[in-house]
Amino acid sequence: MPRLSRRHILKWSGAAAGIAIAGAVLPNFGISAALAADLGEGDVGVLNYAYALEQLEAAFYTQVVKTPYEGATSTELSNLKVIRDHEVAHAKFLKGALGRKAIPALKVDFSAVDFSSRKSVLGTADVFENLGVAAYDGAGQLIKNVDCLAAAGSIVSVEARHAATIALLLSGFGSNAAGGKKVDSKGLDAALLPSDVLPKAAPFIVTAATANSLAWGDRS
Repeated sequence: MPRLSRRHILKWSGAAAGIAIAGAVLPNFGISAALAADLGEGDVGVLNYAYALEQLEAAFYTQVVKTPYEGATSTELSNLKVIRDHEVAHAKFLKGALGRKAIPALKVDFSAVDFSSRKSVLGTADVFENLGVAAYDGAGQLIKNVDCLAAAGSIVSVEARHAATIALLLSGFGSNAAGGKKVDSKGLDAALLPSDVLPKAAPFIVTAATANSLAWGDRS
């Protein structure tokens, strides 16, 4: 697979400028041209997109459990281990569903995260989980195969459980545990297109070589 550079770490809120949304043309997740071409179109492209995000989450929680932050309680570690196992299972499931069409394993860069800090770890986890929920909700409209849609629905409900757990660890039983400002006045979660999600994940998957864009195909 392409070598991913550990340089040019972007700030969490940056990297959104210049993304083409019209015509469902998406950024390529900072991956080299060869890998971007392998993401595919239609359902394959969507599943590879989900697979990339699940790899990121699985790698993050694996590191969290491997090097617990200072003051981590047994209850916190127990919950984080469960989340890790879920994310690893999600990535494995998606890889199996994609078969030979799956993208290679990604190398990640978490140098922007202080794994010794509870605030840094749980704050990053909070962003990852809520981003994951919004990503699955937004990508649902791009899926044609009902079986793929059902699988995505099963995964997003687990991601929502993770988001609630992390919110509880961060701030206890409060409005954030029930969704807080992330749920709108109609009781609905945010739904983000890949073009909105990928720039937010870009600081953790970086490469010196990039492709121009990835088209998700015609859904007409």
